[in-house]
Amino acid sequence: MTAQARLDRHTEWVGFMQARDIAVHVPTVTMEDRVAKAVGVMAISRLPGLIVVDALSRPKWVLPGSQVLRLAVPEAYQEDPALVRTIDEAHADRFWTELGDRTVGDCVPRSPSRPVTVHSDATLLEVAALMARQHSPLVAVVDDSGALVGAITLDRLITSLAVFGPEE
Repeated sequence: MTAQARLDRHTEWVGFMQARDIAVHVPTVTMEDRVAKAVGVMAISRLPGLIVVDALSRPKWVLPGSQVLRLAVPEAYQEDPALVRTIDEAHADRFWTELGDRTVGDCVPRSPSRPVTVHSDATLLEVAALMARQHSPLVAVVDDSGALVGAITLDRLITSLAVFGPEE
């Protein structure tokens, strides 16, 4: 392909690339799901975080992986580093078993923040700026009614920018 053909191809895509074009389907969880299930969904799907939806599939929370981990680590261990050091190595990796029946709703902060979402016609620059501002490697893409239509991961965004970006 000639340099001009690459430029024409690039120019053709630049004005039209929107969030819906790179959004992918991701599994979601609800406030009623157990934390163990939520962590499992994230791990099995290799997601950088989770989207928590309501009954109408509207995102209520977009949790980066570090916040999902926060759901899984009992509060006592998060608040007291000295307590954590008292747990022997044989049991330190078993904190996971202490989750029991705790749900996502039991663990998320009571004062909801605005979920990290973009409309499906958002530009990739809007997506990138939101990810940077919110420190979120995951953005929910919604339609006019606020229902989830897909998600964009940081990896997906960077790959899309590299593939459709200028040739070196």
